[in-house]
Amino acid sequence: MDDNAAGNLATNIRSLRGSRNWSQQQLADHAGIPRSTIASMESGYGNPSLANLARVSAALGAGIEELLARHAGACALVPASRIPVQRRGGGRVAVAKLLPSRVRGMEIDRMDFDPGASMGGTPHVAGTKEYFYCLRGKMQVLVAGQLFELGRGDVLAFPGDQRHSYRNPGGRPAASISVVVPVPVGAELG
Repeated sequence: MDDNAAGNLATNIRSLRGSRNWSQQQLADHAGIPRSTIASMESGYGNPSLANLARVSAALGAGIEELLARHAGACALVPASRIPVQRRGGGRVAVAKLLPSRVRGMEIDRMDFDPGASMGGTPHVAGTKEYFYCLRGKMQVLVAGQLFELGRGDVLAFPGDQRHSYRNPGGRPAASISVVVPVPVGAELG
């Protein structure tokens, strides 16, 4: 974290509030705190309590760390050399993390599978959905005991909180994109 947490807080609250078209009063109402506390936070000179930070964080749907981090701006170019890549599945699956900064409850990964490679998935938090897109080759995805076979261009949508695994059954490399998103209660999967 950089040394200008108060300035970052001010910028980030104004930006998040503005993206929702909320007035300071509307944010204060959602957070359950006085409007003057929001104004103080947005001035960059306030020293908010942890409780008030938590209330504003919850109202805006952003983590406290996101509120205090340096504002990244509207655009971010991440060179390929700086995209974190993990080797999983016995080193036979490369998983590239495609979100340049943390987004609460969301993940976007590119997964490259060697021929015959498999990898267990980690069930995500309750209420998430996973959308698995086969970019190249053939993939098998096992979700809660049900096997799905995907070819290039196919998308499998499934509850992200279920046990799942991935496998490249073919003799050629396969590539896919996995997008995990939180879904509001009552939303349809698809």
